[in-house]
Amino acid sequence: MITWRRLRESDFPLLRTWLAQPHVARWWCHETTAEAVARDFGAAARGEEPSEDLLVSVDGEPVALVQRSRFADYPQEWAELVGQVELPEGTATVDYLVGDPGRVGRGLGPRIIRAVVAATWTDHPDVTAVIVPVHAGNRPSWRALEKAGLHRVGEASLEPDNPVDDRAHYVYRTDRPAL
Repeated sequence: MITWRRLRESDFPLLRTWLAQPHVARWWCHETTAEAVARDFGAAARGEEPSEDLLVSVDGEPVALVQRSRFADYPQEWAELVGQVELPEGTATVDYLVGDPGRVGRGLGPRIIRAVVAATWTDHPDVTAVIVPVHAGNRPSWRALEKAGLHRVGEASLEPDNPVDDRAHYVYRTDRPAL
């Protein structure tokens, strides 16, 4: 059973471990010091930022992180995508990682993405679509999006998370289901 809750500061040591895993570090390219994790995840964990950092568990065991946010709450990210793909009002996005290396490549990513996107329609009734840009070189990530039911709607030139990457991104989308 997949469940999630807001990330807490007490989860930061686990998150640091995940961010240091090679399969995560390659694409997230995040500092893993205690100070860096507290700086970058602390405000969301304390509810001081509009994004939701969700600790995802399978059968009670933490395995992943999903960040869910609205593009309107982050104008810089919105501005970078505007003109490259259609961004309807009320668009949300997710970012995700499966931290446990033993769980990678077993279909967990698509299951988590599918579940969080489905919950988004209930949790945030004003969200009209979920749009996810992913680096074109990150095949496991964009394949997970496809398996979760999102569709590639375009390509975009965006600042990469990892400075060794070029700006090529695929953009995936799913719309709120009709009633």
